[in-house]
Formats: sequence, structure tokens, C-alpha cells
Amino acid sequence: MGTPEFSVRLASTEAEVRAAQALRYAVFVEELGGGGEMVDHAAGLERDRFDPYFDHLLLHDTARPGDPVVGVYRVMRDDQARALGQFYCDDEYDLSVLRASGRRLMELGRSCLHRDYRGGAAMVHLWQALARYVQDHGIEVLFGVASFHGTDAQALAQPLSLLHARHLAPPPLRVRARAAQFQRMDLLPPEQIDRKAALLQTPALIKAYLRLGGCVGEGAWIDHAFNTTDVCLVMDTARMNARQRQLYAAPGARP
Repeated sequence: MGTPEFSVRLASTEAEVRAAQALRYAVFVEELGGGGEMVDHAAGLERDRFDPYFDHLLLHDTARPGDPVVGVYRVMRDDQARALGQFYCDDEYDLSVLRASGRRLMELGRSCLHRDYRGGAAMVHLWQALARYVQDHGIEVLFGVASFHGTDAQALAQPLSLLHARHLAPPPLRVRARAAQFQRMDLLPPEQIDRKAALLQTPALIKAYLRLGGCVGEGAWIDHAFNTTDVCLVMDTARMNARQRQLYAAPGARP
């Protein structure tokens, strides 16, 4: 594969949304063993009932024939959620504290990269485009579920306990997992947490949110359909320090 050339834009056609769903299928279904009632195995599409209400950020490699989609992010502003009647996260977390804040909210989700583009500049381009979207719409609080692979909470005791001990959201932002699949995250006492081991088990996307000043809600959610253990990450843009802002909003492509 040659040197990639990245471009980020919002999906504007059904074909572009399908391209996002095809990449999601490759990552979430084929690689990670996820599923869902609207997954189309015959067409190779990972989709759900929320897709029509989200905006879909698409990362293209314009250096490759056909300008393929190699990264995606879907985002839902609070006005879009009102049109639907809920955020995606509402099924897993009680978001009442965020709604009560009166601030502009935006949910992030379904972020993934093609396997050939991980560990390089691709995610940076998606983050930079996301930053411009946030600025354009005056978003103040970002949130969304991020996942650990697997549903065995005890196997994830180190990273979950570290998140609870070091990165629990302050009360005004502390969403809580709903009772149906609520999983305590404080599985180990603080003195038994091995920070190095915990971070090794923590997905890169979660670590990226934490570096930007993100925090987690109370409790994880066990998602058996997707074979994941979900945590809800919340990021208050007003709490980001100057260094974090520079990382998040460096010059880049505008969607």
C-alpha cells in the first residue's frame, strides 16, 4: 500500500452511508464478533435504526483507486436526538444529568478504522474533522459508549477498576448505566490496581478520550449482542486545558 492521502467529509448519499456500514461490518462483525437485529450479513452491512438520524463522518484515502472509505465516525447532536426521541446511549445509560445541564450535547459512536490504517495518522484526521464539526455547531459536551471486547467483567477487572478509581466523572456529568445490564466497575480495591496492566487492556480509543480530558460514567453496560463491555465516556470541552485543545483541534480537513 502506498502513502495514503486523507480526505474527510460528511456522508450525503445513501451509497456513502452504506460504505460506512460496510466498514463497520468488517470491523465490528467480522473482526469482533458483534451482531444486532438489523445487521445484513448477505450485504455485509452493520446498521441499526439510529443511522438515519446521525451524521456520518467518512475518512477517504484518495490515493487509492475508488477513493475508499477507510474510517468512520457517526455523530448525533441534541437537536437530531430530539427528532428521534432519544440518543443511542439512552438504551444503556441514564443521561438525565446531561440533559438537565442545558448545554449543547453531541453523541459520538461507531468509530472505527480499516485494519490497514490503524496506528498511524488516520485517526488524527478523523479527530481534527470532528473538532471542526464541534466548533461549527457550538457543542459543549461530547459523550458516547466505547467498548472493551468481551462480556466477562472479571477478565476486565484491572481496566474497569482503574477507570472508576481515576477517571470517574464529576456529579454534573456522571451518567449511570441502566439496571438491566449494570456492571460495577470498582471490582478491585485501589491498592490492587496495576496501572500498567490496566492500560495494556484498555482500547486505544478510550485512552485517547482520557488524554483529552474525558471521564467515565458510573457502571459499565454488558452488551451481549455486540460481545462487548461498554463504558460511557463524557468530555466537557470547557474543561480541556490548552495542551488538550491543541491535540484535539489541530489544523486538518473540514467535513
